[in-house]
Amino acid sequence: MTLNQLRYFLAVAEHENYRRAAEKLYISQPSLSRSISSLEAELGVLLFDKSGRGIELTKEGRLFLIHAERIIRECDVALNRMQEIAKGGGQVDIGYVYPLANHYIPHLVRSFLKQEENEGISFNFYQGHTPAIIAKLKMGELDVGFGGHIPDDEDLDFYPIIKEELVIITPKGHPLDSQDSISINELNNYPLISYERGAWMGKYMVRLCAKLSLSPDVAFECPDEHSIHALVSEGFGIALVPNIDELDEGKITLHRVKDLELYHHTYMICMKNHFLMPVAKHFKEYVEAGCIKEKEEE
Repeated sequence: MTLNQLRYFLAVAEHENYRRAAEKLYISQPSLSRSISSLEAELGVLLFDKSGRGIELTKEGRLFLIHAERIIRECDVALNRMQEIAKGGGQVDIGYVYPLANHYIPHLVRSFLKQEENEGISFNFYQGHTPAIIAKLKMGELDVGFGGHIPDDEDLDFYPIIKEELVIITPKGHPLDSQDSISINELNNYPLISYERGAWMGKYMVRLCAKLSLSPDVAFECPDEHSIHALVSEGFGIALVPNIDELDEGKITLHRVKDLELYHHTYMICMKNHFLMPVAKHFKEYVEAGCIKEKEEE
């Protein structure tokens, strides 16, 4: 079976007439008939029945049509992508955790696309928790991911891109409001707004509490810092979060953690020893170069 045979089959199925299909394909009618007969012989079924002056698909033909259309569609997509890459274009599929959606990823991608040699590149975006991003990386659905670190995963490379101090946030007017720094043990004394347990930060909080023998009263679980900030600002509890730029200190108070240095690291995640399309590799190297530059400037 060849791609030409599949395209011939689709043309005959569309026109339900060998002559009109042959004209569209710019081949002779006898050549088209022989090609379809050869395909039917290979498959062991009849694909078309005579119907008046034309033909129609058999039951087996209708079933085969579904698969033939899918195969040709995927081949056309692959061809288009390879042609884009040959011209210096193509698509990069990236996934990232929710906190990066507001500023980091849009700014990173825009700065990458502003470079003249990258104008023909497009991006496909996926937002999710770190485990979901890693699953898509391993399935080949994503080229590059951005999220937390998963220890002991030998299939992945992690490149640190962001380091943020963890701070405790409280609503304005809270009993702890006036203190610049407070003990981590205060998390035991007030309702805690934490992260969803399926998120990387949710798992981090569970490990941290176990390590420090903390047993906070978790009032709500949220997907990201913005959701946590909203609940804290309305007085539903306190929280331990990365000190990101988007935290609005007009509605909350930030407190450093007393006698303890805690940091949140975000990583670029890639599959080890895995082939990357040139455009995806170029983007990965662009992110790496930016991280190296930032370290040199510190």
